[in-house]
Amino acid sequence: MAENKDQQHPLWNNDRQVVDTLLNGEPTDYNLAELARLRMRYNGFPGARDIKSDLDNILKKWQLTEEMLFEKTRQIHEIGQVYKGRGAKRDDWS
Repeated sequence: MAENKDQQHPLWNNDRQVVDTLLNGEPTDYNLAELARLRMRYNGFPGARDIKSDLDNILKKWQLTEEMLFEKTRQIHEIGQVYKGRGAKRDDWS
């Protein structure tokens, strides 16, 4: 039987800071995009249970489901770049 071990995500330290900011923040376009980005990054990741739990708590606090979040962020990204001046051309999903 395979043993399930939690892994440490290589971007955990940076992501932890973002999550802490989101926990104390409001659902602005930028914060919604960050929440969606992190939800995608940690979906199915074997570990980072603290971040996953906090992402769930942020969704609840902002009264969103994951489907609502992704719909909102699709609309945000259609309208314009939410990451202006923050390395907008980078792809940082994984």
